[in-house]
Amino acid sequence: MTLQAAPLRLSTASKTFEADFAARLHWSADTDAQIEQRVADILADVQQRGDAAVLEYTARFDGLDAQSVSALELRKDELKAAFEGLNDAQKHALEAAARRVRSYHEAQKKANGESWSYRDEDGTLLGQKVTPLDRVGIYVPGGKAAYPSSVLMNAIPAQVAGVEDIIMVVPTPRGEKNALVLAAAHVAGVHRAFTVGGAQAVAALAYGTATIPKVDKITGPGNAYVASAKKRVFGMVGIDMIAGPSEILVLADGTTPPEWVAMDLFSQAEHDELAQSILLSPDAAYIDAVQREIDRLLPEMPRRDIIARSLNGRGALILTRDMHEACAISNRIAPEHLEVSSREPHKWEPLLKHAGAIFLGAYTSESLGDYCAGPNHVLPTSGTARFSSPLGVYDFQKRSSIIEVSEAGAQVLGKIAAELAYGEGLQGHARAAEMRLSK
Repeated sequence: MTLQAAPLRLSTASKTFEADFAARLHWSADTDAQIEQRVADILADVQQRGDAAVLEYTARFDGLDAQSVSALELRKDELKAAFEGLNDAQKHALEAAARRVRSYHEAQKKANGESWSYRDEDGTLLGQKVTPLDRVGIYVPGGKAAYPSSVLMNAIPAQVAGVEDIIMVVPTPRGEKNALVLAAAHVAGVHRAFTVGGAQAVAALAYGTATIPKVDKITGPGNAYVASAKKRVFGMVGIDMIAGPSEILVLADGTTPPEWVAMDLFSQAEHDELAQSILLSPDAAYIDAVQREIDRLLPEMPRRDIIARSLNGRGALILTRDMHEACAISNRIAPEHLEVSSREPHKWEPLLKHAGAIFLGAYTSESLGDYCAGPNHVLPTSGTARFSSPLGVYDFQKRSSIIEVSEAGAQVLGKIAAELAYGEGLQGHARAAEMRLSK
């Protein structure tokens, strides 16, 4: 039987479009109750027993026995050796990607990650002090599903922000270490790394153990257990986000080769059967051409079974009245990745408000952003781009307000503060301000 991938065909002119559209977009972030309970138990156990619990869960879930958590730490010389063991092409790719990611985040820091202050007319100093977090933990998927690009995208902005201690955790099932991940940790400047994964790794980072230090924030992708653990420890530590399945939305005016767009849809569908790939276009003949390319190219893909399940279950090819309507629908979806596959991408970009990353023009494939363009590939999913931003330098910094009131300023501000404080019934506030008024 021939494998088929047939994304749902929709038209905005259809009377049932809104219902069909909502049904196709629906995805629940609710975690299985059994997973939630298991994660809660693991977190509590690691919090209470520390290293001993980490060792037990690592042996149970990863098949990796060790005498101590110290034995699970990857030494810096081991990370360096992994890099040196790569072939020249791999070394060049890692270093080139790291340079571009670092350059982008250095520009980001310069634009909005610096302290600032000013003095008003009475000499009062007001400002904002930006300081890096002291220590962060980055979670990196391990084993065969290894992502060295995730190491670069999490560790480099932390390093640029000025974080002094970057701790990486990466599962190594049955001791299987991915050389590219270890090499990426060397290139990105990770300070310490442990071969620990799952909810127990999140717990160790959040609570600290005798060997793994407590961090201020945890970033990085993971499975349902990792996502649940991050949700549960939020408040004790910061987290980046709770990511859902990967997404791509392509706005196409019909001028891009249809095989390019078909492959771009594949680039997300191959991640996971829950990944979502959507095409919006006002050109019905072009949508037909993209479907023909999907049919032609699918048999070539090593992950064709996953791609087919993703496109059949969550994919969509949507015919719109025009590009303006396509942009409006895109804003409703607020996709993780948004490609504007048009001869005039800058004509449409001002209309696009909500997306994790916007890829302008036919030559800007989403995959370039995943690996080496420079901007971060850790992006909001599941419509959260309406109120969330990509991972950046700012995620590894915090801000403190600076206030230094002069004697002259206290005479003006004290009266205002006292009046408002009395109105709120807070006499201590009011009198503290009044005591600084000149008699």
